[in-house]
Amino acid sequence: MKFGKPLLAVLAVAFLLSSASTATAGNPMEKLGRGIANIAFGAGELCIQPWDVNREMGGVAAITYGVIRGVVFTVARVCVGVVDIVTFPFPLPGCADEPTDVGWGYGPLMRPAWVFDTEHNPYGFFYDDDSLIQRTY
Repeated sequence: MKFGKPLLAVLAVAFLLSSASTATAGNPMEKLGRGIANIAFGAGELCIQPWDVNREMGGVAAITYGVIRGVVFTVARVCVGVVDIVTFPFPLPGCADEPTDVGWGYGPLMRPAWVFDTEHNPYGFFYDDDSLIQRTY
């Protein structure tokens, strides 16, 4: 591996820079993990989007518009994952942790931040509905 040692050195320096920056809120390691998850599981949008469209508009829309929307969201999620991985040591403008906040941060470029979450759980496949803790805010 010709690039093994330089790549390891760059990642080590990026990790040190990211852990040293405490001036901004957020977590650069979470941003890195989110980027990796978006690339690895971005194709899950092909299941999520038709499911969402089916709940909102019905079956015919799900097999037409939902599938097209799933393809577009898959490409977008993978691109956002690449950006998250490349820029994980640095906060980005407009990426605050809370959707209503403004400024720089390590928050997600795309909402929901993760492909599979408790609101997007098609057919109870990823989370058992009985085991979810209901939060009240």
